[in-house]
Amino acid sequence: MNTFYNLVVVVQVLSALIIIGLVLLQHGKGADMGAAFGSGASGSLFGASGSSNFMSKSTGVFAAIFFSATLALAYFSSDREVAVGGGVMERATPVTGPAAIPSTTTAPAAPVDPSLPTATAPEAAVPAAPVATPGAVPAAPAPAPAAPATEVPK
Repeated sequence: MNTFYNLVVVVQVLSALIIIGLVLLQHGKGADMGAAFGSGASGSLFGASGSSNFMSKSTGVFAAIFFSATLALAYFSSDREVAVGGGVMERATPVTGPAAIPSTTTAPAAPVDPSLPTATAPEAAVPAAPVATPGAVPAAPAPAPAAPATEVPK
């Protein structure tokens, strides 16, 4: 089976190279357009190009060989067990060592003993007086407390 696979690869590469050569050797239909516009119509501009020549027929034959070789390679390279069971990632081996990507999972938490007191978050300390920030305009001083009401002599 490996020999047949190698033979199909060789056929595909050769047919691809032959197609490249045949396409580069042919002249395009655009080459006849100049003659149609300028010097007396050697052929019609958008009409039938007549019968195809040997180069165009052989390009079609080698294109068919190339596509059938491509389909054969796709058939041989597909692994039937993996196609049913899953994909490429199931066959991949995990990377270990320093090149491994760190895992995003965390270790399970230790069981909590209900008899232990629960920890509470410390309360935020509130300053007794407002803290002055540098560059801030100081606030007006607080008014002095009023004097105790006493009788004013008459």
